[in-house]
Amino acid sequence: MKAILTILIMFFSQILYAGRYAGDFMAIGSGVKALALGGAFSAIADDGSAIYWNASGIAQIKKTEAAVMRAFLYNGLAYYDNFSFCLPLQNNATVGANWIRLTIDDIPIYDEKHLIGTNIDQRTAFAELHLSAIPDGKFKSTDDMYQLAFAKQFTQIIDLGWDLFELPIDIYLGGVCKFINRKMLDFKGSGMGFDLSFMLNTNLGLLFDTEKIGNIACSVNFQDIGNTKITWNTETRHSDDILFNTKFGIAYYQSLDALYSNLILSYSKDHIYDKTDYFGLAWNFKDITEFRLGTYDKNFSAGAGVFIHGFNIDYAFLTNNLGNTNRIGLGYTF
Repeated sequence: MKAILTILIMFFSQILYAGRYAGDFMAIGSGVKALALGGAFSAIADDGSAIYWNASGIAQIKKTEAAVMRAFLYNGLAYYDNFSFCLPLQNNATVGANWIRLTIDDIPIYDEKHLIGTNIDQRTAFAELHLSAIPDGKFKSTDDMYQLAFAKQFTQIIDLGWDLFELPIDIYLGGVCKFINRKMLDFKGSGMGFDLSFMLNTNLGLLFDTEKIGNIACSVNFQDIGNTKITWNTETRHSDDILFNTKFGIAYYQSLDALYSNLILSYSKDHIYDKTDYFGLAWNFKDITEFRLGTYDKNFSAGAGVFIHGFNIDYAFLTNNLGNTNRIGLGYTF
């Protein structure tokens, strides 16, 4: 008889999902800035983590960018690592790669091999056959997702019919191909999926003929189109479905010239499971430092970023009913 007792499943989630669905580790989300904003990042999507949140946004990146991140999840019970790289091309196009890994160490195994060939009377009468609650071994679980993305920016001039009045709208289109690998003991699962996304950005000041009004952006990200399947190497070739999700976002950018600052208000919504709402607020001072706040599913997030000579250092703190999370990240633009 072989029984495996593990607390693995309860740690496969962040935000809402608490291990209830296949691919929950993907729902944790990449990046530091994005999570400091509570996950309300789909319509901002201005760094490498946009490959996860809204890949069309990487077309905003005009210099080569690389970033690494580590998150300490649930009071150190799990680790979440992320690496992204974005390379701008000609004609307002950008390609990018993103890697995410969730690692859980020291998961106990109870194989109970010492009970083979015994009966219930023997297991009751002899102390050496009692269950000791001492693990017979431990193992490590890893979940990986690799994403390849392409995005392109277009500018469309809209003639609103008034004399000398035209409204430019920046249009961003993006696509992602993702590869998923999961490992648990001797079992492996793998799958492949696709995302498509777009984003629109325009200047409200031109539309309302006042410089006091800033920019607005809206976005839609279609994740796991057609349902992504993860197939395991078991005898039955068991397959898990990662359900299709639509992630909607909107962001408002307001310049505060008197304070040498910019303010961003953002909102995102997932249309899968419980339809979670995400809210974020960022205050950027002189492009030197940025302070961030967010909220999601009755949880709170906060963080900050510092920009020095092409480097950016980011930190985020998130509350969660499974345990609070700390994220740190380092990026370089060249």
